[in-house]
Amino acid sequence: MDGFLLIDKPAGITSHDVVDAVRRVAATRRVGHAGTLDPFATGLLIIGINKGTKTLTGLVGLDKTYEATAFLGATSTTDDPEGTVTECPSSVAQREDIESAIQQFRGSYLQTAPAFSAKKVGGKKLYELARAGRAHEVELPKKTVTISELVILEYTWPVLRFRVSCSSGTYIRALARDIGEALKVGAYLTQLRRTKIGSFDVKDAIALDALTPKTLVSHLKAV
Repeated sequence: MDGFLLIDKPAGITSHDVVDAVRRVAATRRVGHAGTLDPFATGLLIIGINKGTKTLTGLVGLDKTYEATAFLGATSTTDDPEGTVTECPSSVAQREDIESAIQQFRGSYLQTAPAFSAKKVGGKKLYELARAGRAHEVELPKKTVTISELVILEYTWPVLRFRVSCSSGTYIRALARDIGEALKVGAYLTQLRRTKIGSFDVKDAIALDALTPKTLVSHLKAV
């Protein structure tokens, strides 16, 4: 059994949990994924099985599309719902204010990695330093990312839904944080769903709880 599988990851589990589940169904240890989703996030996860794991390196760097929900008027230590949330006294941001603010993120922009992320500084992962109360001891790494699409899907203060297509390595929770900073109201990500990786679409993915030896074979794509 060789190939790769499109999984619609549910919220509340890690990407590695999905890998473990596929290992059990496929009865093999040679399983990997192309691009981590945070536990609170849902959506498209590409899983390689046996010889299919060799194709994952080429898939990791593909552009990705997400639908996201941000809460304005507050910040989170992790830039997502898993952190400590602090309300930011502010005036209500109008839709035209948001339209104006997000223009600066279209195209290329220099993004600072979240303090709670797996990026390494001095051999230590940032989230390890943050959990130890040492995040202030290092400079958070920055990376130029490319946003090819950023559009508002729905907005009623303080909830902003948007779609973003971006280069690999873009942190959507950092983007939500940066939009909040640009608006001077604060923001953090509350929901995230990955809908596309390159030409692969979550519409063609199988739900993890529907995965069985039979459905795995029918959904397996050839290497």
